[in-house]
Order: sequence, then structure tokens, then C-alpha cells
Amino acid sequence: MDDLSKKKCKPCEGGVAAMTPEAVEAMLREVKDWKTDIAATTIAKTFQFGDFQDAIVFTNKVARIAEEENHHPDIFIHKYRNVTISLNTHAIGGLSENDFIMAAKIDGLVERPEIMMV
Repeated sequence: MDDLSKKKCKPCEGGVAAMTPEAVEAMLREVKDWKTDIAATTIAKTFQFGDFQDAIVFTNKVARIAEEENHHPDIFIHKYRNVTISLNTHAIGGLSENDFIMAAKIDGLVERPEIMMV
């Protein structure tokens, strides 16, 4: 499959079907450690950092990517250093390729040395 992190999110205003659970399972093989809910309508991953500041740095970098791609995740900071990112395509009530593109781009952030994961 093409490198998802090199793709751009496409505008989605609805009117298209969400991915099937089978398609979601296939796409999950392309992103490391992302999990789906039972209905295959959302993917999520929790990242753990060394401290609160690293979690905030990461969150701000995710926000910049979300703005560039015009595809915005739900972000939950908990236990001071954990960040859970949830993705779905709100306009279709499920998952699209955009969610997996964002997941791949977010994963790329933690491969950079300035983000300190534990």
C-alpha cells in the first residue's frame, strides 16, 4: 500500500459510505498500534510521554497537522502525560482513508527525537 503519511486528506462533506469493518481491519495493518471500536467507526491510540510538557508539545504538533489536513481528531490528555487520539470522519459517521492518513502522520511525530516518549 502507498505510504499513508505522504498522502493528503481529501475534503469529505458526506454523501459517501464509511469504510466497512473488513476495510478498516485491512487499513489497521498500515498503522502501528491503532485500535478500532467494536462498530469499526473510530480508531484510537494512546501515547505516553515523559512528562506533561512533552504531552503538550505532541498535542500542539498534532493540532498543526490537523489544521494542515483539515481533519481534526479528538484529543484527550490524561494522567498528566498520556495523550489519547481518536479519529473518525464525522461527516460520514465512520472511518475513511483520511483517518488512516492522519494516524500515519501522527505516528510520524513520535519518531522524531524532540518528542520524548517513555
